[in-house]
Amino acid sequence: MHTNYTAFDGATRVATGALAVVAERCKALLDGEPNASPIIYDDSTGRPLDIDYRGTTHDVLARLPAGEGAPARRGPGRPKLGVVAREVTLLPRHWEWLATQPGGASVALRRLVENASRENADADRARVASEAVDRVMLALAGNLAGYEEASRAFHRRDAERFTALTEGWPTDVRDYVRRLAAFVLSP
Repeated sequence: MHTNYTAFDGATRVATGALAVVAERCKALLDGEPNASPIIYDDSTGRPLDIDYRGTTHDVLARLPAGEGAPARRGPGRPKLGVVAREVTLLPRHWEWLATQPGGASVALRRLVENASRENADADRARVASEAVDRVMLALAGNLAGYEEASRAFHRRDAERFTALTEGWPTDVRDYVRRLAAFVLSP
């Protein structure tokens, strides 16, 4: 899954796209306006990224994360398959049940996680999208008129009221928040 990023300087959208493209635009903005304070948001989570803009554009881009996250540390298990060993704490009765499963505890846990992730995929995507809207809306519109009511309308899934309450917001903020909210609010 490809993640997009969006940068804002105050209520003005600076760029949207791949992280390198957005970071490069932010660096150019800072080079032209040293008092600017762009913030890059991960569109999928709504979380801001901490970017070190010191040095040249090449320096900034070289410090960006290589992928969508740091690779997991390899250890025991099946590293060629991407299996990572981590600690899991369970009650004794859970360990007893796992010990009786075909293939052992690891196979049973992987099967349970796969089944749960498939069964809950839509609900998980909606929850993550809703949390992203919450984060971005608070950061960019928390001080704007109608923020609290818009937030309530969003959580009630009242798209019409949400749209009406966000109409007076700065265009870039309004459009970005609405774009993120569309996944949750669409029927």
